[in-house]
Order: sequence, then structure tokens, then C-alpha cells
Amino acid sequence: RQAAIDVAAKVKLFTRATSLGTPESLIQHQASSPTHGTGTGLAENLLRISVGLEHPDDLIEDLDQALNALGSDGKGNP
Repeated sequence: RQAAIDVAAKVKLFTRATSLGTPESLIQHQASSPTHGTGTGLAENLLRISVGLEHPDDLIEDLDQALNALGSDGKGNP
């Protein structure tokens, strides 16, 4: 759960939000959402990503840097 929240916090090109009908890329940890949260059966480590109009390579690089920032154990430790 915490690793998913950390990734969502570390991306730079994605906006942390539910779909807004806009062209920006969005990321959301739905298990933290008041309407989709605990008790709904959603995996605690699930991130919902909506891809917008940014260049795919930029989005991949952004997700890669956020995941790498977690460290090799997924908890921020090398």
C-alpha cells in the first residue's frame, strides 16, 4: 500500500486525481479514495493511471524515476 502511495506522490507529469475529462495524465491510489477505499476489494498496491496527451516516452520516464526512487526493496531502501 505505502509503495503505491509513494509512487503516486513521486511522479511529476501525472496529476493525482480521478478522471477529470482533461488531456492531462492522471494517477490515483484508489484504495485511499473515500468512495473506492477500504472494504471494496481493491488491491492495496493498485494505482489507476489515465494517460493523457503527453509524449509516451516522457510518461514512461516519469513512472520509471518514481519506481526507482522506492529502492530495490520497494520501501525506499537500496
